[in-house]
Amino acid sequence: MTLHTSIRKIYFGVADRRQMFRLFDRHAQRPNRWENDDSALFAGEWFEIARAEHDYMLDILPPLWMRGEMFAMREFLTGSVTSVFYTLRIDGKTRYFHAYCDLAQARSPVEMRDGIVERECWPVKAMTHDERLEHVWSETHDEYRGYAGDRFLPQHRGKRTILAYGLGTTELKLLDDLTDEEIAAKLPVHLRHLPTRVAA
Repeated sequence: MTLHTSIRKIYFGVADRRQMFRLFDRHAQRPNRWENDDSALFAGEWFEIARAEHDYMLDILPPLWMRGEMFAMREFLTGSVTSVFYTLRIDGKTRYFHAYCDLAQARSPVEMRDGIVERECWPVKAMTHDERLEHVWSETHDEYRGYAGDRFLPQHRGKRTILAYGLGTTELKLLDDLTDEEIAAKLPVHLRHLPTRVAA
């Protein structure tokens, strides 16, 4: 299975409550779930939510801690990774975010906050290639996405897969192998024509 450790935006737009709960465990179909330490799979993922969802999560349980514009959930997802919720002022507007932070790294919540602010202050509305893939993965229903098994070469097993539709064909492909056209076809119309930003 491919693990990620960088800070990354996984959904474009403001997630409603249903979407928020789906995004909390968008890797639910991962192989050997609960048998491995999947901390690196989740740590670094973030997305925007509305104030109602932020406040709802604050009221569920007393937080593990609260620090200025952020609070951490008491229940850990896996290992030392838990949900951290942010209230951030960006370009004069108050916005709300959820992120998975590895609390074994003391500065993880602060680095996540800084990463979110930096990303959301881009002067031009754009998406990187990786952000397009993450949004496609986040939006695709569980029945149409999964993880490479025995049908794939050994070096690809455990990588994310997705159904791709062509002219009269349906093909199970590695997520990372989608063409630009296949990615665009799976994006919502309002995101298809955003310029592609080269990741720094």
